[in-house]
Amino acid sequence: MKSDDFSQHTPMMQQYLRIKAQHPTQLVFYRMGDFYELFFGDAEKAARLLDITLTARGQSNGKPIPMAGVPYHAAEGYLARLVRLGESVAICEQFGDPATSKGPVERRVARIVTPGTVSDEALLDERRDNLICALAQQDQSIAAASLDLTAGRFTVTHLEGHEALLALLERWQPAELLYSEDALLPESVRQRTGARARPVWEFDAEVGKRQLCQQFGTHDLSGFGNPDMLEIAAAGCLLQYARDTQRTSLPHIRCLRREDHGAGIQLDAATRRNLELVQTLDGRDTHTLAWVLDSTVTAMGARLLRRWINQPLRDRDALGQRQARVARLRQSWLFEEQRRVLADIGDMERILGRVALRSARPRDLTRLCQSLHALPRLHSLLDDQDADLASLKKALTLFPDEADLLQRAVIENPPMLIRDGGVIAPGYNAELDELRAISQNAGDVLVDIEKRERERTGLSTLRVKYNRVHGYYIELSRREAEQAPVDYVRRQTMKNAERFITPELKTFEDKALSANSRALALEKSLYENLLEILAEKLGLLQETAALVAELDVLCCFAERCEALGYVTPELVDEPVLEIIDGRHPVVEQVLDDAFVPNSLHLDRQRSMLIITGPNMGGKSTYMRQTALISLMAHIGCGVPAASARLGPLDRIFTRIGSSDDLAGGRSTFMVEMAETANILNHATSESLVLMDEIGRGTSTFDGLALAWAAARHLASELRAFTLFATHYFELTQLADDMPAVFNAHLSATEHGDNIVFLHRVQEGPASRSYGLQVAQLAGVPSVVIRQAREKLAELESGTPPAPRQGTAPGAVPSPAPQQPDMFSTGPSAAEKALMETNPDNLTPRQALELVYRLQKLL
Repeated sequence: MKSDDFSQHTPMMQQYLRIKAQHPTQLVFYRMGDFYELFFGDAEKAARLLDITLTARGQSNGKPIPMAGVPYHAAEGYLARLVRLGESVAICEQFGDPATSKGPVERRVARIVTPGTVSDEALLDERRDNLICALAQQDQSIAAASLDLTAGRFTVTHLEGHEALLALLERWQPAELLYSEDALLPESVRQRTGARARPVWEFDAEVGKRQLCQQFGTHDLSGFGNPDMLEIAAAGCLLQYARDTQRTSLPHIRCLRREDHGAGIQLDAATRRNLELVQTLDGRDTHTLAWVLDSTVTAMGARLLRRWINQPLRDRDALGQRQARVARLRQSWLFEEQRRVLADIGDMERILGRVALRSARPRDLTRLCQSLHALPRLHSLLDDQDADLASLKKALTLFPDEADLLQRAVIENPPMLIRDGGVIAPGYNAELDELRAISQNAGDVLVDIEKRERERTGLSTLRVKYNRVHGYYIELSRREAEQAPVDYVRRQTMKNAERFITPELKTFEDKALSANSRALALEKSLYENLLEILAEKLGLLQETAALVAELDVLCCFAERCEALGYVTPELVDEPVLEIIDGRHPVVEQVLDDAFVPNSLHLDRQRSMLIITGPNMGGKSTYMRQTALISLMAHIGCGVPAASARLGPLDRIFTRIGSSDDLAGGRSTFMVEMAETANILNHATSESLVLMDEIGRGTSTFDGLALAWAAARHLASELRAFTLFATHYFELTQLADDMPAVFNAHLSATEHGDNIVFLHRVQEGPASRSYGLQVAQLAGVPSVVIRQAREKLAELESGTPPAPRQGTAPGAVPSPAPQQPDMFSTGPSAAEKALMETNPDNLTPRQALELVYRLQKLL
């Protein structure tokens, strides 16, 4: 609505429209008494999304103004629902006093809640990071910045190409994504929930550099990994967006970390999904690797575990340190004592974020107090004589003064909000205690004044009373009023009585009538002062919270190793991948029966396994467990195996399962080929590649040819460690021609008409596929199975099919096309020439000419 249309509205609605004009893309929660109201399109949208009643208030252009509202006290629940749907909300609060305001009470936006910048505990998943990201693009180069507002974790990185971007977004899973209006990004990125196009000027690198230097208090950014100008553009946009939504300077964002992709093992988007690291393919959190490994006892530990799972390391020194610490914690089950103490520590990371944002609630401070009191116990359990744990103990800062302050200042079980009062503990502030005493003990004070005044004056009808018009007063009968002391000031004359005020009563009245409001105002001031004191130690407190989270994850690894029978893998320099009696970490936890372990050995002389065997035989499980064991070894965790030895690893690729991309206009086969191309273009000799059923989405010959060529390229050119599962038995012949290729199969046996899967990996190719038996297990009708058996026997014997019913008498059926053997070669030109020649009919000269001709054909 244009500003010149405002005049037709009431002053209150004009105020709303001016505020809404400043926040056109956000829902405006407009505070009116005990409700947040929404108007016009916001009301219609909120009514649809929240399933609340849509009403009307007043008129605009002769039509009722749509209105919807939510109770003030229940707003957090509605905000949580809107944020989960990717919506942003501007919270407009009342800042004036309705009783003294002339015209509409003053209102302004106090905060903006967006999916990526929420900090309220009720709006967050405590065990997952909540990130907001920004993307800046120049040609094929993309800079990505991410911010965890509640933790103050600020990261920037550089990417080349859309595949790398999709992999990063799959890892970060941002709740909100900002990109420049002119960025040429894939539609799948633009259509993500929470994705928002921003004006081009917000990505100005020079402006971004000034903002970042101002935020960190530095002259340049050399101390933060020297980010390039594209990275600075993304980080600058993100920082300003966070400042605008939070209406504060964000003091807890103290540095920018530049992420080096080479430091971690790379996994593309498809690999992350296929391995189901933190979420299953159908979106569940259970039955994932994180679900199995997560026995952390703090929320910040759970979030750190997911970050470690999503970014396995290549740095052998860092991995060795994690392994050593886990081993030490397993000794004498030290981790159990640590975990008992860690369980008493709250989510310090996010509490400190809310302290920095000045949005911490009273119960945040009591949890922080409890956490700070637990730190000395944690400190004492770390052995300073043990080299592996001594560094942790040295870095663990204690905060006895802050712990004592919070214990003295805040009651043990405070109200939810400071505005409710009763948060600051008795004895912390004398003035507050006095104000509370006045408010709580007003009756006793009045009785005491009345008693003393009667004794002083000797007037028997003296009463101390109160009403809302005249406040506190002393009442005397008309007869005794003439005997009132000189310090009694007449306030009101009644028919049968006189009312007086004294200096003492006046002083008490001033205190009593304002005690509640003054107590609440003082309490808020004291509370803000507590936040200021904590903010002074914010850096050290954040470092301690990070260390506690790390210790929680290390104790979690120790507990999982003991509980699930994991072993410490050996990380070596030579190219090898050896797993003895490996198990799938997730499948073994959900099986009712015992899991069948399998071994694997790959090295430079044995770099590829062609895996055959029946469907449901366990090929995919075997392949996935290899990838998961490799990944677990590179986050510092034990692995489900009798032993494991792993050489350098730079990437893990998977081409498993089938799915289409209807939104992107790509068929199942096109998606499969895109993933295959990504592997063939980026795999190296230090990569682990899992290829499952390549070429199924096209004709048999095309699929076989593609699978054969891909396998050959991986084995001969890239020399990547490869597990290649297939139903094309022709591929098993690669082992005859290529010394680094070997065959393996998942065994099965028949019992009558039934198949029994043994799930054991054995050397050599499979003897048959058992496809009909699997179809029978799946419930395919018996009549179909019977016909399939007949057809199979016919195809295997090479017998031509009988004429179809209805074929004309005497007609000759068309011959069935014969499938050539892809790896057998027909006679050469020289061989054909020899077969066509009768040597008995050749003269000596003709024989000599034939030899010369054959020589040219070779």
